[in-house]
Amino acid sequence: MKLSVVIPVHNEAANLPELVARIEQTLAGLEGGSEIVVVDDGSTDDTFVALRRLHAGHPRLRVIRLRTNFGQSAALAAGFDAAKGEVVVTMDGDLQNDPADIPALLARLEEGYDVVSGWRRPRQDPFWRRRLPSVLANWLISRITGVALHDYGCALKAYRREVLDHIELYGEMHRFLPALAKWVGAAVAEVPVRHHPRRQGRSKYGLGRTPRVLLDLLTVKFMISYWTRPIQIFGLIGLISAVVGSGLAALLAYQRLFLGVPLANRPILLLAVLLIFIGIQFVSIGLLGEMVVRTYHESQRKPIYIVRERLGA
Repeated sequence: MKLSVVIPVHNEAANLPELVARIEQTLAGLEGGSEIVVVDDGSTDDTFVALRRLHAGHPRLRVIRLRTNFGQSAALAAGFDAAKGEVVVTMDGDLQNDPADIPALLARLEEGYDVVSGWRRPRQDPFWRRRLPSVLANWLISRITGVALHDYGCALKAYRREVLDHIELYGEMHRFLPALAKWVGAAVAEVPVRHHPRRQGRSKYGLGRTPRVLLDLLTVKFMISYWTRPIQIFGLIGLISAVVGSGLAALLAYQRLFLGVPLANRPILLLAVLLIFIGIQFVSIGLLGEMVVRTYHESQRKPIYIVRERLGA
C-alpha cells in the first residue's frame, strides 16, 4: 500500500459524500495502491450511517467507529494504527481542506522530506476569532519548539510511516506532530495549500481550546529538550533556588552574628528558608525523573535512539 488518507470526523454527515468523492478523484490519478481511512470519533448525528452507505460503494474506504468522542488526537492515533500505507496523509472532514493538494504534499516528500505540513493560503476563517489567535499561536509554538511553521493548525499533512511509528499521541498533541516528528529526527517542510470556507456543519475549534494547547505546548517543550535528562531542567532550577536562598541565609547570619541586627519579624528570613527547601525539592524531582526515565526505557527495552537506515550487515 503506497498511500493512506486518514480523516478523523465528528458530526460531519452532510460533508462526507462530497469529501469521499473528491478524495477518490484525486487518488485515481496517483500511482500505487491507496486507501481512505475515516475515523468516526463518537459522532451523535448520522455520520456513521453515511459512512456505512459510502463504504458499500467505495472499495478504498475503510471506516473505524470509536465508542465515544475521545478527541482528535485519539482519533488520529486510531487512524494511524489502522493505516497500511507507506505514506499517511491527514486532513479534516469539513471540506475546508482540498484533496487536490495531496499530490503537492507527496511531491515535496519525494524531495527527501519526512513530514510535509500544509499552509492554508488564503485562510477562510474569521479574523478576530480564528486567524489572529492562530498567528500568535503559530509564532509561539515555532519559537518554543524550534520548528518554524506558518500553520500548525492545518490538518492537511503528509508523513512517512516510519516517522509515525516513533510518535505517541496524547491530549491535544496532534497539532504538534511536526515538532514531535522533528524530535525523532524527521526533516519537516511546508507547502501552501488551498482553504475553503465551511459550507455545512459547525466548527469544532474555538478559543476554549487555548489553555489546553498551552499546557500541551509545555509538555512538548519538555519532551523535546529534557525527556531523557529531566535532572538538567529541574536540577538547574533547584540549584539556582538553593544558591540564592543560601546566599540570603549567609547574609542574614553575618548581620546577626557580627552586626547585631535582629532577625525577628524579617520576611527575608522566611524567603531564604523557602528558597532552600524549594531548591532541595526541585533537585529531588529531577533525580526521581531520572529514575522514572531509566525505568521506562529499560523495562520496555525502548532505545534512546532511532536508526534512519543501515548500510552493510
